[in-house]
Amino acid sequence: MPRGYMGKWLEVNLTKETAEPRDLDMTFAKTFLGGRGFGVKILYDRLKPHTNPFSPENLLIFATGPLTGTTATCPGRYTVSTKSPLTGTVLDTGSGGTWGPFLKRAGFDYIVVTGKAKAATYLWVHDQTCDFRDATKIWGSLDVFEADDAIKKDTRKRAVVAQCGPAGEHLSLLAAVMNDKYRAAGRGGAGAVMGSKNLKAIAVYGTMKVPLAHPRRFKKATKDAVNTMQESDVSKADGALHTYGTAVLVNVINEHGIFPTRNFQTGVFEGADKISGETLKDTRLVRNTYCWGCQIGCGRWSRIDSGPYKGIEGEGPEYETLWSLGAACGVDDLDAVSSANLLCNMYGLDTISAGSTVAFAMECYERGLITQEDTGGIDLKFGSTDALLKTLELMGKGEGIGVILADGSRAAAKKIGLGSEKFSMAVKGMEMPAYDPRGAKGHGLAYATSNRGGCHVRAYMIAPEIMGVPEELDRFTGHEDTKKIEMLKTFQDLTSAVDSSVVCLFVTFGIGAPEFAQMLTPCTGWAWTADDVLEVGDRVWTLERAFNAREGFGRKDDTLPWRLLAGPMPEGPAKGHVVPIEPMLTKYYELRGLDSEGHPTPEKMQALGL
Repeated sequence: MPRGYMGKWLEVNLTKETAEPRDLDMTFAKTFLGGRGFGVKILYDRLKPHTNPFSPENLLIFATGPLTGTTATCPGRYTVSTKSPLTGTVLDTGSGGTWGPFLKRAGFDYIVVTGKAKAATYLWVHDQTCDFRDATKIWGSLDVFEADDAIKKDTRKRAVVAQCGPAGEHLSLLAAVMNDKYRAAGRGGAGAVMGSKNLKAIAVYGTMKVPLAHPRRFKKATKDAVNTMQESDVSKADGALHTYGTAVLVNVINEHGIFPTRNFQTGVFEGADKISGETLKDTRLVRNTYCWGCQIGCGRWSRIDSGPYKGIEGEGPEYETLWSLGAACGVDDLDAVSSANLLCNMYGLDTISAGSTVAFAMECYERGLITQEDTGGIDLKFGSTDALLKTLELMGKGEGIGVILADGSRAAAKKIGLGSEKFSMAVKGMEMPAYDPRGAKGHGLAYATSNRGGCHVRAYMIAPEIMGVPEELDRFTGHEDTKKIEMLKTFQDLTSAVDSSVVCLFVTFGIGAPEFAQMLTPCTGWAWTADDVLEVGDRVWTLERAFNAREGFGRKDDTLPWRLLAGPMPEGPAKGHVVPIEPMLTKYYELRGLDSEGHPTPEKMQALGL
């Protein structure tokens, strides 16, 4: 009898309209843990190399982990894995809220979706069953919020819905998987893969409990982990994340001169405080919001009570969104940024890539690479709130200039030409988030080596380089700092394990591999050590690398945009710095057991049982 797992997974073939419950392989579970680990192993084993991400053969995997839906620290997440249409790499993207725990309570550890439905369809998963439902009246006519309400009305009021949104319906490569209305598995275009399969949504509900190997020991282990989190100023109950949300970082990062402004042209934004977490708390915050079982409460419910955007309310905006729809576009109007965030949620767009792509277009416009005729009359200048909102709406609808921009800055640059590719601030095709690595060089290496493209949550080197957690590292050192590169590997491995467990990464501001081992042991009944946890993470990371190598990725792709390599930071505390990526890569590959092209060696694969 499995513990920590429900013991069943669901094989869904949309073409054949079949849904078959199958037994969970416990050796597979122990080896890859769950979530992100399950996703990459299934993709590696079942997906033929060079499969078109929009073909019916591509797989879409919704997964939980052993800690999901338990009383562990912040256990309210799930993952979506597929081959990314944005990057062509392996993709794992995650989200919080309540969808993941309810999938487990419905009796399944994960769902594998393949094929393509004949017409718009959604799945209703409940009580260890799966029904196919007609979504033709929802498809193409309702936004994310309206579709969520309609599906709940058709199934159960307390059901939780994960859906692709209008952006996914028209196959925008920036389409997120939206759940709980406001939460997004945002990166890499997983929502577009849903759209390509005519899969509008998966609604879940259940009341089953997660079985535990040793309930009393597990209760103590989770209590100890929560108590340890209370020692961190970031993750404790009244800490920075609870008080200001992720937006606490706006002023901090800006003061360090690495808050990317006007498409990474500089790292200092003069309007940072106007869109900061402090300003949001003092002027717009209604209450904190929480994912399932969360002990932190970093979510924001905000409302605009006056001015031209009066009446707009909802979850967020988060730090990355305040940056991408704010500083990246030169916008310092908090209400306009909040409105832009609402548009992205309504259409199901990844706010990081959407905002960064608008910023790219603004730079192209100001440099004369695109004209007002190209934009359909939009005066697409930095700082224009009107241009920001109009452009996002067109991207969400797939109309006008939005047709070009809805596939991200790399795809747009290919269509625009004229050297515009220099201004796409993306790694492997995925737009980078809100930290300029010219002033945090370990974080630059994390961007470059991220298996899913430009990403801050594969290894959050901002913690040691800017916040001094778990210890302070010199943010300006490169390949000569062996300790930094070793810490990067540890962060990558721990992140992979946490994403496979599946709980919120924010807990790692307070706890690490030892605490995860202490929770996993009484949860699953298997004896875990801290080294075991990191080994799972290493295994998952390495298999992702092997998947990408099979797709043609290598050293040439482990790089950063031209601006960060050739253009010194023009002002602020990081003035004069670039990222010396090549020597850092060489040292990183050696440490990771990769060859000179960044591919896993046979010895590395064998050592991890791959």
